[in-house]
Amino acid sequence: MNQSAQPTGLKTSKTPASEDVRLALRAATMYHLEGATQAEIAAKLGVSRPTAGRLLARARSQGLVRVEILVPPELEGSVNTELESELEKRFGLAEVLVVPEANSDSDDPDYDALGRRAADVLVRRLQPSSVLGFTWGPETVAVAGSLPDRAAKCSAVVQLDGSMTVTDYQTGVDFTIGRCAQQLQANPIRLNAPLYADPATVESMQNDSVISKALQAGTDSDIMVFGVGAVSTATTLFAGSFVDSTMLDELESRGAAGEIGGRFYTIDGTPVEGPLPERTVSVSLDAVKSCDQTILISGGTHKRQAVLGALRGGLAHVLVTDVECAQWLLES
Repeated sequence: MNQSAQPTGLKTSKTPASEDVRLALRAATMYHLEGATQAEIAAKLGVSRPTAGRLLARARSQGLVRVEILVPPELEGSVNTELESELEKRFGLAEVLVVPEANSDSDDPDYDALGRRAADVLVRRLQPSSVLGFTWGPETVAVAGSLPDRAAKCSAVVQLDGSMTVTDYQTGVDFTIGRCAQQLQANPIRLNAPLYADPATVESMQNDSVISKALQAGTDSDIMVFGVGAVSTATTLFAGSFVDSTMLDELESRGAAGEIGGRFYTIDGTPVEGPLPERTVSVSLDAVKSCDQTILISGGTHKRQAVLGALRGGLAHVLVTDVECAQWLLES
């Protein structure tokens, strides 16, 4: 706090300070330097609590208080509060965590670093009654692997998208749901279904008592955690033979920029139309958008368009990403 500077519009030092300015200075000193509460200030100065609040507000508005935030030298380069704040304002996000150690300015990002920070966010936000939904992929595997033992608790953990495939590709579902259930003391709800099937089969599965309950639990999740996929061969869907080159070409022609849980959207976050949605076994993008808390974890150069589309479409409330992606998002 600086009491020596002369605020604009106040009397010069040759003229005695008015009583309200003196009280504002006294209140600011007590609050910022002595750690007094507004109630304590009111009692000390003989004013009401609302008046104490107004005195503090006046001190700030007239330049009587100067606040300076200092980053400790040992943390320089490892915190990005300004970048995070800019992203929160730009996309209307509740929270952004920029992870410098992710070093993901490549097609092979460090998901472990992203997962550790995302696990911290998740632990803070989970409640014992929460239902946690997740899509499968390397991002959520990293989150599950980083969950500390019994640091939080939730009611259930549910798989949001089908994962069964004819290939031997490992989606990480078993590890993710098992680890989350163990560390969070939660009931696991598995979606025993393929991600894609013909429309008649999908309709039949949606009417199945077990699968429909899993899908409904996922749709009603209190918190959803997911990564995003790119529309390219450098994606888990392609690696696992869930989609082929022909399908990718069709998706690109329809303006697809990314996917969540096998459901594709454009660069503006609009769901991509066509034959694929009715063949998909996962929660809808509308359900993702309607969820009160959604945590998006992603990094790497080839996923930036997918991240941008998800943010523009209001599909995420919290973003955990790398420095390079964060800077790119602000420039887009």
